[in-house]
Amino acid sequence: MTTPVVSIAYHSGYGHTAVLAEAVRSGAVEAGAEVHLIKVDDITEEQWSLLDDSDAIVFGSPTYMGTASGAFHVFAEATSQRWATQAWKDKLAAGFTNSGSKSGDKLHTLQFFQILAAQLGMHWVSLGLLPGWNSTTASENDLNRLGVFLGAAAQTNVDEGPDGVHKADVVTAEHLGRRVAETAKAFATGRAQAA
Repeated sequence: MTTPVVSIAYHSGYGHTAVLAEAVRSGAVEAGAEVHLIKVDDITEEQWSLLDDSDAIVFGSPTYMGTASGAFHVFAEATSQRWATQAWKDKLAAGFTNSGSKSGDKLHTLQFFQILAAQLGMHWVSLGLLPGWNSTTASENDLNRLGVFLGAAAQTNVDEGPDGVHKADVVTAEHLGRRVAETAKAFATGRAQAA
């Protein structure tokens, strides 16, 4: 079985989203993937080629004003060259985001990622977790403590630096990385058996 290649294409304005990107990377590596971290605001032609050669691409951005950051939007628009050639068709996609508020309209950012993936012909990988912290016996330290299904969502107080990213959100992002890598392995096995 070949090792799945997972690339994490992300922007981080103040370092919080970079913490989540590293957590996604850690989870995917733990599940046996080769992983590349790509900062989309500083992307090179070589990194575009890495994305082209990946089995899965995980999108990440802070949520600013109810959507992905401007830097991520620039990257998203640049993927139109891949759209025109269907270069990323049938790759896997997933996403993660962070905002200062509990809601912060993070869901809109994840939906933006999902629509981008759909336009590029990709297959979306959801978080695959039940919500945490939604009963009297639950706690803010539960996985998926914010109850988001589409991807990994984090909340960090606006007056805290990257060290303030909630540990449960970091572990949730690690879970997403593992899930993407495991799904990529399953896809590769299915393709090999079909060939």
